[in-house]
Amino acid sequence: MRRRRLVGLLVALAVVVGAGAFAFVAASGVSGSAMATADAYLAAWQRSDITSMERMVADPPKDFTDRHLAFAEQFRVNALTLRAGALKATGKETAELPFTGTRQLTGMGPWGFAGTLRLAVREGAWKVLWGPETLHPALKDGGALALEEIEVSGVELVTRSGAAFPHDSAAERYLDELKERLGETNTGWAIRAAARGAKPRTLVVFQPPPARQVRVTLSRPVQAAAARALDGVAREAAIVAIKASTGEILAVADRLGERAAFQRFFPPGSTFKVVTSAGLLKAGLSASSGVACPSSFTIPNGRTFKNASESVTASSLAGAFAVSCNTTFVEQAVTRLGATRLDEVAKEWGFGRRVLPTGVGGLCGAIDPTTNPDRVGENAIGQGSVRASPLCMATLAAAVGSGTWRAPRLVTAKAARKLDGAPPAEIALDQRVAGELRTMMRQVVADGTAKGAGLGADVAGKTGTAEVGDGPPHAWFVGYRGDLAFCVFVKHGGSGAKVALPIAASFLGAL
Repeated sequence: MRRRRLVGLLVALAVVVGAGAFAFVAASGVSGSAMATADAYLAAWQRSDITSMERMVADPPKDFTDRHLAFAEQFRVNALTLRAGALKATGKETAELPFTGTRQLTGMGPWGFAGTLRLAVREGAWKVLWGPETLHPALKDGGALALEEIEVSGVELVTRSGAAFPHDSAAERYLDELKERLGETNTGWAIRAAARGAKPRTLVVFQPPPARQVRVTLSRPVQAAAARALDGVAREAAIVAIKASTGEILAVADRLGERAAFQRFFPPGSTFKVVTSAGLLKAGLSASSGVACPSSFTIPNGRTFKNASESVTASSLAGAFAVSCNTTFVEQAVTRLGATRLDEVAKEWGFGRRVLPTGVGGLCGAIDPTTNPDRVGENAIGQGSVRASPLCMATLAAAVGSGTWRAPRLVTAKAARKLDGAPPAEIALDQRVAGELRTMMRQVVADGTAKGAGLGADVAGKTGTAEVGDGPPHAWFVGYRGDLAFCVFVKHGGSGAKVALPIAASFLGAL
């Protein structure tokens, strides 16, 4: 009964022989050829002619038929397609034929595999040297296969336009987290393989159609541009892009691991000078205000700070910002802002807001309270106790571009509120301050550290190189173009201008 049932299920298809396959005849007295036997065996296997298969096997096990029937029943096989590769002689009277196969599983779909048919001359004829691995390679040497029922997401996530996500989007961890938070599940199936003494590994997962489709804020073209801009980057890196006018996250390409672009803090280096500049502008300076940019500056009774290069010079706040003059910002922050005012300004830009209600969580940044002038100087240039996530710095760039600080989100505002709680209130920036910052960030691209990078005249930004104690500096670039704000971060990448900036140019160039 079992054999008849299987024969009724399987569909006979012709074996397709690879172009490199060949037949050869062994020593005189041997009937047939290795290729003819292999061809006949695969054809019989496809049509589930187990009796014919068994006749072509040298010393078949007594349970040869039962094994094939049990395998087909266990995995719900209803059809089998096999494709032969090129026959290879391994000896005078031995050969191997690689082949690929696809099993169609009822209620699940196709399951592909690759195997090798071993052949040898036995009693004057070519025979198949059958083993459990002939059925599937995972069964070799006592290995096992199992079909298991699993719980899978009942939600299909798509981009803001309803399109699928680009291949290798580098946003997979975020999408998986969102699916888990949404909490809708279906029943799926997984085939797992376990070598003797080893932990099982998943070969294939079969998922039922999702119960519903959910659109996220990610844009397919922006996400694709971000992911491809990171291709070939040797260091761990991330790009976060935001629609400045709404706070919607348009892309998160995270190759830092563990959703670090949203969840991990890093010193932001000179990109934090955006915040320090905002404080100085509120304190009465303007972009054109005259300031000094000495090669070194010593805080009274404190630490001496230097610029990245002795050739750095500037005579205005905008000029010092454009060439990233450390000494200007240390001196001005210590004398005009002090610890308290710098902390207060940082809060307006998201620092201290530890949780961002994106829909999958997120952290912005932090700056520790201090009364030590040395620490104020360090903080003013994005070192010291200042920490930020790439998400936070993209949000900062969006605030400059739009004039309003908004909490970023990956889903609708309603869904984000349900998943993460109420968002912090929007903060409208002083419009004079925001306008001056835009002028200063445009000057960075036109005549500063980002000059000649090919960003385009419509891009404004700020480079950053953040020193760390355990390796090369972190490389940053934050900026905006129109309503698109973004942050590029390369962990231990080195110079922001030399490393993060070209990645930003590649990202923008693809849009």
